[in-house]
Amino acid sequence: MNHLWSPWRKKYIENHKKPSACIFCEVLKQADGPNNLIILRSKFSFVILNRFPYTNAHLMVVPYVHQPSIENLDSGVRAEMIELVSQGMQVIRAEYNPEAFNIGGNIGAAAGAGMAEHVHIHVVPRWAGDTNFMSTVGETRVLPEELKETYQRLVERWKQLNP
Repeated sequence: MNHLWSPWRKKYIENHKKPSACIFCEVLKQADGPNNLIILRSKFSFVILNRFPYTNAHLMVVPYVHQPSIENLDSGVRAEMIELVSQGMQVIRAEYNPEAFNIGGNIGAAAGAGMAEHVHIHVVPRWAGDTNFMSTVGETRVLPEELKETYQRLVERWKQLNP
């Protein structure tokens, strides 16, 4: 069975290195599309797919300003981020029909932040049974859809719901 996971392992695990620069600041320099996974750019923040998602359609709302914690942001940035979280939930609900959501941020490395230097809010759709033995015993996530397909679906649905 190990041979079935070889391409995935090479692509996502063995080639994954901790970036020397902020991944969020770096993707902003690229054109939006399936390569940088930015779904929407707003006035103070942007919405991006998580490259290593917990479930399909796992989004993040990220401010443009590089700050480690939400209390370092001004009230306009915070307000926009929460509005984008709400819109993201509406878009995901319309496209994927999840049963529930996890919404939150990991502020600081001790809280589990993978990118502690640049605060962000996760929007994670959930379904009953979406975590099983593969995640807990096999330390592997199973996603039934490629990120490029998720990206296209969410970009189109976002345009429909938020013209």
